[in-house]
Amino acid sequence: MARNPRHDVLFEPIEIGPKTLRNRFYQVPHCSGFGTEKPFTQARHRSTKAEGGWAAVCTEYAPISADSDESPFVSARFWDEGDASVLALMVREVHQHGSLAGIELHHSGAHSDRRESRWPAIAPSQIASDLLAPAVMPEAPKAMEHEDIRRIQDDWVKAAIRARDAGFDIVYVYGGHAYLPMQFLSTFYNKRRDEYGGTFENRARFWLETLESVREAVGRDCAIACRIAIDALGPAGVTVTEGVEFIRLADHLVDLWDVNVGSIADWAKDSGSSRFFKAGYQLEWSGQARQATRKPIVGVGRLTNPDQMADIVRSGKWDIIGAARPSIADPFLPQKIQEGRLDEIRECMGINSCVSRSESGRHLGCSQNATVGEEYRRGWHPEKFTRAKNADRDVLVVGAGPAGMECAIVLGKRGLRRVHLVESEAEIGGTMRWIPQLPGLGEWKRFVDYRKIQLSKLANVEVHTATRLSADDIRDYGAELVVIATGARWAGDGLNAVTHDRIPGADASLTNVLTPEQVMLAGKRPPGRRVVVYDCEGYFMAPGLAEKLAGEGHQVELVTALETISPHSDETLEGTQLRQHLHDIGVAMRTNVTLDAVGKGVLQCSSYGDPVEITADAVVLVTQRLSNEQLYLELRAAGQELRAAGVEALYRIGDCLAPRLLADVSFDGHRLGREIDSDNPAVPLPYLRERLIPELNRN
Repeated sequence: MARNPRHDVLFEPIEIGPKTLRNRFYQVPHCSGFGTEKPFTQARHRSTKAEGGWAAVCTEYAPISADSDESPFVSARFWDEGDASVLALMVREVHQHGSLAGIELHHSGAHSDRRESRWPAIAPSQIASDLLAPAVMPEAPKAMEHEDIRRIQDDWVKAAIRARDAGFDIVYVYGGHAYLPMQFLSTFYNKRRDEYGGTFENRARFWLETLESVREAVGRDCAIACRIAIDALGPAGVTVTEGVEFIRLADHLVDLWDVNVGSIADWAKDSGSSRFFKAGYQLEWSGQARQATRKPIVGVGRLTNPDQMADIVRSGKWDIIGAARPSIADPFLPQKIQEGRLDEIRECMGINSCVSRSESGRHLGCSQNATVGEEYRRGWHPEKFTRAKNADRDVLVVGAGPAGMECAIVLGKRGLRRVHLVESEAEIGGTMRWIPQLPGLGEWKRFVDYRKIQLSKLANVEVHTATRLSADDIRDYGAELVVIATGARWAGDGLNAVTHDRIPGADASLTNVLTPEQVMLAGKRPPGRRVVVYDCEGYFMAPGLAEKLAGEGHQVELVTALETISPHSDETLEGTQLRQHLHDIGVAMRTNVTLDAVGKGVLQCSSYGDPVEITADAVVLVTQRLSNEQLYLELRAAGQELRAAGVEALYRIGDCLAPRLLADVSFDGHRLGREIDSDNPAVPLPYLRERLIPELNRN
């Protein structure tokens, strides 16, 4: 298909200082968990985006010195030549696809974790970090003396020179997210009374001097980029008026303005989830940068719609479409827009599973794109599939939930003779049929929408709905390979991870005890007005049900055995907003309460060892999910009969294997499809691990 002429503006080249972007798509710096610790993974992950059409691809934040040590978080550390050598691999691979490579040189200031280096943090003033203190790092930083200021500026220049020599095209003087340059600029952090504090011009001095020094050192060879949070949308930074004023002051030193909002202590306002933020929401603030500069501006806001992108560029508010999460969900988004294949774009859902994995030290993952982070270590390409060695087989996939759909698509693209995806319900999608119906989760529907389109395009894949198969049906189906993907269910007896037991009196066959499926699918409603949603999971389900039932007129109390309401939502950057939202709509919340027994009209609980009674007409149990494994176990027990019927192998995937987060369930189905022709597909193949290179372990 040809590109829609409306999108032509997105493919116009644009100059940024001495460099030229081949189009208007720019992968802004984003965390990956790869950094300099996994240089080959880093290189292939970024270069896959360059292959997919992103005109510039940047590293994550790259600390310039040991007093900005980010351990235990993995960053693109850039302390010395050894770090530069390993990141040069990324530069070479990105350049092979005609894209520019950028590095986000960085200093955390007061926010530095320093768990490896053991240096003291340094900051404009001796005020403890609002990000780390008191729970993580109950310490105050050292107030920077003039010698510290000069040293850090020199470190920035040295890092910029190393970056240029490693081949980087774009060098950042990064101050956004309330890191060191922004800490000097903001009165929230800067209480100094010398020439680096007080007036706005004095507070801007550190950042301006650093920009000037870096520009003098490498500005003829590299584009100088500056990332600024134009409005902190809170105390930890500057107001939009101050942000615009700084852009005006520094404009002569900058080739590219990378503009966002928020701070690192309130990162949710930058990488906002779809539950609370619509696509393009940052434009309200970042678009105001145009008042102060004619230089190119790149902005972000989880954009996936090319019409919206083109409208923004034509408006003149931004010149370049930036992306982090959309580039993770679909590294080939620009190419698909260029080729008119809009229905094949894997649109970011705003779940922030990528953020949660990076924040918690896990390998990067994505609910939409199972190949992210696996480009090098498993050799997976998001758009390329090798023909399976056993492609002359028929495959029966039982269950069209997240894992089943993903597996069937990969098997179809690998050329299996015939793939039959059979679903007992009238619609495919499994839990993702109804989870997007929870308040605020509408964009999660993109998971099923994308896969419906993919399945419809595969001639060797047949989808059968409203068809329930027994073990005998499967045995006689005629497929050589059988994959069971029958999902999981919520425990109706209160089995949970807190007590490792059932809850006395909890029985979902009773009118006053409900499970999430009964509320969302069976139409079962609590008797009476007072409802307790009891949560032992700690993510979206209990808050979503609480909001839904409150919206239906119930008096709802969300009770959890955990220390915090929905703690996993803190990892997806939603926790604070979610708890505030529940409070605002009238949902009462109670933490550290264990449900001990369910009675008629009363719940027997305990908190810190003391008995607690909660009056309630009904309780919704969000305790633990259990695999729907009965069909698989029955088939496995009949192994001899299966083999006699021509079934060569039986596998199970997804929640049927073990209930997990969506990104992991989708990955599980994808992995089996990729490895269906291995010696033992039930066991994942070993992946490449990156070992220390002794020559780079000097200094």
